[in-house]
Amino acid sequence: MRLILRALERVPPGTSPVEIVERKGPGHPDSICDGIAEHVCVRLCQYYLDRFGVILHHNVDKVMLCAGTSRPAFGGGETHEPIEIYLAGRATAEHAGVHIPVQEIATDACREWLRSHLPNLDVDHDVRIASRLRHGSRDLNWLFARSAVAALANDTSYGAGFAPLTDLERVVIAAEAALTDTAARQAHPAFGPDIKVMGVRHDGLIELTISCAFLGRFLGNSDEYLNAKAVAAELAAAAAARTTSLPVRAAVNVADDLARGDIFLTVTGTSAEAGDDGQTGRGNRASGLITPYRAMSVEGVAGKNPVSHTGKLYNILALRIAHTAVAQIPGAHSAECVMVSQIGHAVDDPQLVDVAVGGPAISAALERQTAEFVHVQLQQVRTLREELLVEQLALI
Repeated sequence: MRLILRALERVPPGTSPVEIVERKGPGHPDSICDGIAEHVCVRLCQYYLDRFGVILHHNVDKVMLCAGTSRPAFGGGETHEPIEIYLAGRATAEHAGVHIPVQEIATDACREWLRSHLPNLDVDHDVRIASRLRHGSRDLNWLFARSAVAALANDTSYGAGFAPLTDLERVVIAAEAALTDTAARQAHPAFGPDIKVMGVRHDGLIELTISCAFLGRFLGNSDEYLNAKAVAAELAAAAAARTTSLPVRAAVNVADDLARGDIFLTVTGTSAEAGDDGQTGRGNRASGLITPYRAMSVEGVAGKNPVSHTGKLYNILALRIAHTAVAQIPGAHSAECVMVSQIGHAVDDPQLVDVAVGGPAISAALERQTAEFVHVQLQQVRTLREELLVEQLALI
């Protein structure tokens, strides 16, 4: 491994004149695709381990959602054409002469995730699933088989991470959680899980533009809809106020035109029922956010195998390295990490790890300290795999 430690050249996070941060909730079509991809991956891993004692080659990180059609209405509404979900990727379907029902495993996992996260969606009636998982190439299968001894990188890929979170980043996370967590769902059943929060900080003011799908069956008329919007804005602003000292404004469903009847009303709580398609890799990064002003990889982490795909592992490890740098280096106010693999080389021996730290002067002693905690994080790859297999990490 080649380690580069350098001073962070950009201004400290959160101090620039402008900042933009986005987060998509679990019912957003892109988040649905990411959630399904990761759950299919976990279920395949569990089957492989239970049946053969080892995780076999797979990458199921290509999920696409084609929206259905519906007619929402106050007090109810109805769906017409179903949501179509296409599962694509590679998965080992035969091992040691034993057939593996990968299509059935994937389809069942897809339905399981949808029922758990979209309780107002009739999965049997409103969703059509097409699983198109194919066997991987011979060379990648052989490379993966060699990982049984020592995990070898499945791809030449990079991951990026940063720390700590800025006020705006924490506010966006808090605002989305305030509208989608268990307490919010129980107290406000009209809130659907399809939420998107776009946060903008400028001139010392944070503005949140929130898209929230409302369930028509819990709202009797337009007055109740407007009240639900006002409550959502108040909850998001209150959550933000507990997170930052900056003034915050929150606006919900700003494109509504009540006179024309153009409002974000749904039957199921997600725009996937009628108007918005989805795709893996277009949602939140491993940080749980979309952060154009930060070091960020375009790799989607969901659905990639947790043994050797550095497009998944390195994005998580880069975040942990950046957080460790801020926590352990005296005077460090911020850190970024970018790390890159070479296909066929050991996962715990990346080609390069670039750590940029804001605050302290770079010294030989600091380089030694950084090398030590980077090495510790790289040795945690197997532990990270175990966390992923029990779905301890929030990847959407």
